[in-house]
Amino acid sequence: MSNGPLPIRVDPRKLAEREIRIEGEAELSRMPHLCQGLVPEKEGKINVDLQFAVDEQKIRIITGSASGHVYMVCQRCLEPVEVAVEADFNLGVAASEEAAKQLPRSYDPLIVEDEEIELLSVVEEELILSLPHDAYHDDCSIKTSFGEAEAVAEDNKKPNPFSVLAQLKSDNK
Repeated sequence: MSNGPLPIRVDPRKLAEREIRIEGEAELSRMPHLCQGLVPEKEGKINVDLQFAVDEQKIRIITGSASGHVYMVCQRCLEPVEVAVEADFNLGVAASEEAAKQLPRSYDPLIVEDEEIELLSVVEEELILSLPHDAYHDDCSIKTSFGEAEAVAEDNKKPNPFSVLAQLKSDNK
């Protein structure tokens, strides 16, 4: 078991044979592709817990999770909003595209052509997939072009245009 900074490169086959567990923190600054969709001046860490093993079908697997908090731009007010991210790993290690097609559907394929992989790249890709498409504050208010603040929740108070149809339907019964 390893705890601390994540290793940069690992051999998932050897780690699976030894059933190694890696726990640690990863700096967001070491994940440039993930940071492209985030607020640049905010720093953070991601907690990673990965278990390498061989399952009953002799498939080398990587299971675990990565979680943390990142800052994205609120799509209503354009201010930073904290977003919780969590990615679960259930990867089957495959040597080629053809071998990846043979994996059970319960595993996402991780193609490892060389002996080693960049562990942080794998974590980064899974985190990117777990990011929300748009981020919003729960109690966000936006400013109109007239400088007045309007609560976004006020939009929910508008009458339903289909309420007339609901009345007609209830009158027919």
